[in-house]
Amino acid sequence: MKRSQAEILREYGPFPDVEQVGGVTFDGRHVWFASGDRLNALDPASGEVVRSIGVPAHAGTAFDGRHLFQIAEDRIQKIDLATGRVLATIPAPDGGSSGLAWAEGTLWVGQYRDRKIHRIDPETGAILRTIESNRFVTGVTWINGDLWHGTWENDESELRRIDPETGEVLERLGMPAGANVSGLESDGGDRFFCGGGNNSKVRAVRRP
Repeated sequence: MKRSQAEILREYGPFPDVEQVGGVTFDGRHVWFASGDRLNALDPASGEVVRSIGVPAHAGTAFDGRHLFQIAEDRIQKIDLATGRVLATIPAPDGGSSGLAWAEGTLWVGQYRDRKIHRIDPETGAILRTIESNRFVTGVTWINGDLWHGTWENDESELRRIDPETGEVLERLGMPAGANVSGLESDGGDRFFCGGGNNSKVRAVRRP
């Protein structure tokens, strides 16, 4: 297993009227982050929030190429990116959902205290598969066939690449002290975007 320290490329925020950052996703132009009562679109070049959508947004956020998906307590909302309208909702898996990612036509839901990642049907919420972790799971992302998730436990955070079949940890990136990870997303290139949990920041981290 490879271990290294995460290289933080840039910090965004703290943002006004944001107490906590939940999920994070990337639509190809903007980094969307959840902040309780709304979703915010961050321009990663300027660092400015350029748009917001007023929907309950407590935890993980994902993007399927056309729609945003957002965890709101015990449900997952499907949101039209253009209009901001909630088009559908499905139940989230029981047990407190944290991270959310879109890959291969399905949603992947991280569960914090249950230390699990579920693959679910985006139409019904039915659980199709479950991967066990040995740490609290926060953000989840897929990049080029690799599954990564954030951890946040005892004020320590890591980014972990795991085997999507077995859950075995293949690589660990340690975050600096105090740089906790809530949401996690890749830009499809050499950056991860990480929600900073309760310090209302978003961080760009170099992807190995």
